[in-house]
Amino acid sequence: MEENRVLAKVGDREITEKDVDFLLQSLGPQKGMQFYSPEGRKQLLDEIINQELFYLDALESELDKEEAFIAEMEQVKVNLLKQYAMRNLLQAISVDPAEAKEFYENNKASFVSQESARASHILVETEEEAKKVADEIAEGLDFAEAAQKYSKCPSGSGGGDLGMFTRGKMVPEFEDVAFAMEVGAVSEPFQTQFGYHIIKLGEKHEQEEKSYEEAKADVARIVLGKKQNEAYNEKTSQMRSKYSVEILG
Repeated sequence: MEENRVLAKVGDREITEKDVDFLLQSLGPQKGMQFYSPEGRKQLLDEIINQELFYLDALESELDKEEAFIAEMEQVKVNLLKQYAMRNLLQAISVDPAEAKEFYENNKASFVSQESARASHILVETEEEAKKVADEIAEGLDFAEAAQKYSKCPSGSGGGDLGMFTRGKMVPEFEDVAFAMEVGAVSEPFQTQFGYHIIKLGEKHEQEEKSYEEAKADVARIVLGKKQNEAYNEKTSQMRSKYSVEILG
């Protein structure tokens, strides 16, 4: 089992690698890229520590006993109960496979795979470093080995592999280079806000119509959404007849 290393303690609360990973993942791939470095992860750790300090200080100051906080908590309870009631309604709804297949057959044009690519990259801080790495690769250094040796991105430990991504997932400068390349090619060094990159393109897929098996999950999600919306509207209509509603504005 992978060790979940403790990075800091605030009072009795242990802050671990997984806490930092969770915060990093919550930022999304584009915003999170700037925190992939050791310095970036330290910034995230500091932010988690700061939040825990605010919590301890609030308890010591007895903010949880203040009238305004109690009123706010009551409003949170009201909002949670609303959400819980809606979730109970919507979770009871399911999609029959026949419904999903019929919807797909009637809406095939709506189900197309996005243009996607799989790339590995090397990220360094300066143009001089990037040119040096590019020269070594041109002279025969394996791209994955170069990524492990030089890349400042955490992906370097895995040979620089960024996995599959579609347009809109990376910064525009990165995508413009990646989607213009041929599979197997290595790019010239180029700059983004994060530093200087070298890309090797592993796969590229054009937009195309999906088969039912490929689209099945999306079809089920869309049909479920439609049925849930219908159930929501029907339920709210029933409740408007049952409870008093006055529109004054």
